[in-house]
This record gives sequence, structure tokens and C-alpha cells, in this order.
Amino acid sequence: MQEVLKQNIVEKRILAPRDSRKTIGNINVPNPRMVCRNVNVYYGDKQAIRNVSIDIGCNEVLAMIGPSGCGKSTFLRCLNRMNDTIDSCRVTGEILFDGRDIYDPSVDVVPLRAQVGMVFQKPNPFPKSIYENVAWAPKIHGIVESKSDTDEIVESSLQKAGLWEEVKDRLDQPGTGLSGGQQQRLCIARAIAVSPEVILMDEPCSALDPIATAKIEDLIEELRAQYTIAIVTHSMQQASRVSQRTAFFHLGDLIEVGTTETIFTKPSHQLTEDYITGRYG
Repeated sequence: MQEVLKQNIVEKRILAPRDSRKTIGNINVPNPRMVCRNVNVYYGDKQAIRNVSIDIGCNEVLAMIGPSGCGKSTFLRCLNRMNDTIDSCRVTGEILFDGRDIYDPSVDVVPLRAQVGMVFQKPNPFPKSIYENVAWAPKIHGIVESKSDTDEIVESSLQKAGLWEEVKDRLDQPGTGLSGGQQQRLCIARAIAVSPEVILMDEPCSALDPIATAKIEDLIEELRAQYTIAIVTHSMQQASRVSQRTAFFHLGDLIEVGTTETIFTKPSHQLTEDYITGRYG
């Protein structure tokens, strides 16, 4: 009888109205690389993100989790202005990168997207050789002056992406001929070839098999020593393995943020707990 009563109490709990929701947890970090305050995103008249405020720390992996359609990928795309490519999208609020608002009209998005790189859900190598996939961005950004400079960046980037030993003898072959996991690591090498400070990853392992996924997760841990990483993932196990902080989104709201251990073992918000324990998703 007591168990039935407890269940009824849980089922009848009243959550805070959406308009009065406030993020639970400490949004601040001591050494932020990016500072986001009161970020709102609209697609036409529809609001997709509501008043999101969070810091992303230097050399940390921030995992963004939540059910499909909760806004986590939309928010991730705000961090290097990828949403600019959508005509109906409008972003308000403030996103500071190294102290400068990236939405200031004077900001050039081309160098911004070099400094805040993006790795997408589906591997998307260029229809070029493995070498040219990595060399292309340093060339167009004027980072290299000679063939030897380019060779050095290509080798260094592929080594950092854990791919060099697998492809060093076939750099002239198409990048599209690699396996899915190798293609995703090639895309990571392409992103880090221009020496970014932040790497954004939008479900980078969703299309990969478990072995390839494990390699990407190991790579994320290695890259954290040099870069700040924000990753969107539907896999809570992956979030718990690769991140130091986790942010939980629901219906466009940032519900809770905290250390990954706290979010997964002792969440404060009922919505977070229900999601973590599989009540919905």
C-alpha cells in the first residue's frame, strides 16, 4: 500500500511552470573559455532556446544531454554561429569567446569558425584526398607558407586525431574511401588543423560502431589537454565517460548543470532524474 501511495505522489508531482523555470546548479566556472548569458533562439515565431546561461571552461569536456528536440544541438550551433546559415533563425543574448561577444556585428564568422571548430553527427570528408582534407583549411586561412609547413600540419593533425599510422602510406587516396570511424577522425583532424581553441561535437559517434566509438572517446580525452570541448550526445553512458561537466536540456530550457558525477548520481531536479533513470527520453 505504501509503495502505491509513493508512486501516486511521484506521478502527481507538480513541476514548475515553464515560464518560471530556473537552471539548477552552478553555471559558472573559474576559467571560462566561453560565457553564455540569457541566450534565446527563435525559428520564425517559434522559440527553441529560452534564457540559457552557462560557462564552458578551459580544457574541459562539457556534455549536453536531453531528449530529442530539447534544443541541445541548436544551442551548440550558436557557439560558432552555425545558425547564421538558417534564414529564419534569430539569436539573442550574449555569447563571449575569450571576452568578446561573437554576435557583435564586427565579428567575422570565418576566423570565428576556425577558432571554434565543429564536428558533425555524420562524417563529412571533402571529396578530396586524405592529405587535402586536412591541408585545405590551413591553406585558405593563410596559416601555411610552404609545402613543408603544410606537410607538418597534416602529419601533426592526423597524429592528434589518432589516424596517422593508419593512413600515412595512402595520403593521396580519397578521404571518402575510409571507414566511418576513420572518416570521423579525419574530420576531427581537419578541425584541429587550424589550431582552434574550442571543438564542438554534435553526436560524433551516433553513426559509428562500438569499436570506432571507443576510439573517438579515447581521442576526446586526449584532446581535452589542448582544447575546450562541448559535445552533444544521446548516449548517457558516453556523457558519463568523456565529460567533466554535464548540462541537461528539456524543451529548450537548461534544467540543470553540474559535475558529471553529480548529474548522474545525485541530480537535483526531478526532470533530470527521470531522464537519467529512463522514465522518458
